Amino acid sequence: MAKEVECAEPAAEFAAKDYHDPPPAPLIDYDELTKWSFYRALIAEFIATLLFLYITVLTVIGYKSQSEYDQCGGVGILGIAWAFGGMIFVLVYCTAGISGGHINPAVTFGLFLARKVSLIRAVLYMVAQCLGAICGVGFVKAFQKSHYNKFGGGANTLALGYNKGTGLGAEIIGTFVLVYTVFSATDPKRSARDSHVPVLAPLPIGFAVFMVHLATIPITGTGINPARSFGAAVIFNNEKAWDDHWIFWVGPFIGAAIAAIYHQFVLRAGAIKALGSFRSNA
Repeated sequence: MAKEVECAEPAAEFAAKDYHDPPPAPLIDYDELTKWSFYRALIAEFIATLLFLYITVLTVIGYKSQSEYDQCGGVGILGIAWAFGGMIFVLVYCTAGISGGHINPAVTFGLFLARKVSLIRAVLYMVAQCLGAICGVGFVKAFQKSHYNKFGGGANTLALGYNKGTGLGAEIIGTFVLVYTVFSATDPKRSARDSHVPVLAPLPIGFAVFMVHLATIPITGTGINPARSFGAAVIFNNEKAWDDHWIFWVGPFIGAAIAAIYHQFVLRAGAIKALGSFRSNA
């Protein structure tokens, strides 16, 4: 009898750690508009994107101004990549518990497609992110106006020698890497019984941004974040900044959609589960 009790205890403990998929977010949730936590999340997204653009664009401008006089001066492409990846790590860590730490309309779009957030939350997050980006770049211009105008305002543009298809492909693949990492790092199944990879979510997300910047800065300056590209284009407001601006919206949204589909329907077997449920009901 004592042996039976000893065996039952770990079994109960094991069952308590079992995993159940959380229910999908409602498509339209009007109740969110009545909650302070929702507006607090919008403020968090606005401030986080503002800080992200302020630090990163200032880094880009500083590097270009230093390298004008010394080719070996400044932080270089590696330093710029670290600035973007490091800021994402810091800001996701700070805001994940409040808003989810999206700081990127492409990430928000991917999570919306996966039914992690409602349509209302997704749209207002994107608005807050774009406004934050505009304000962040506005601060950069206010503090360093001469350098800002002289060195391109940190705006994303297609580099010489690359066509639009190459730029679009770079943005699609780069955003896929980022959003795929977001899904993997924040997957609640990692804390369930079959998870063997404990992870601090902001760390791999920040590293994904860092690695993508290393690969695509020479091609597009690395967008992978429509708010980042939009904020810089609005404040710089130069014809060159708007010429291929569509790439920095279409590419990230396509990449985010592919990442959401791949993670939800292939890795998490969403399509197979749905088919199994249909057969069982039949």
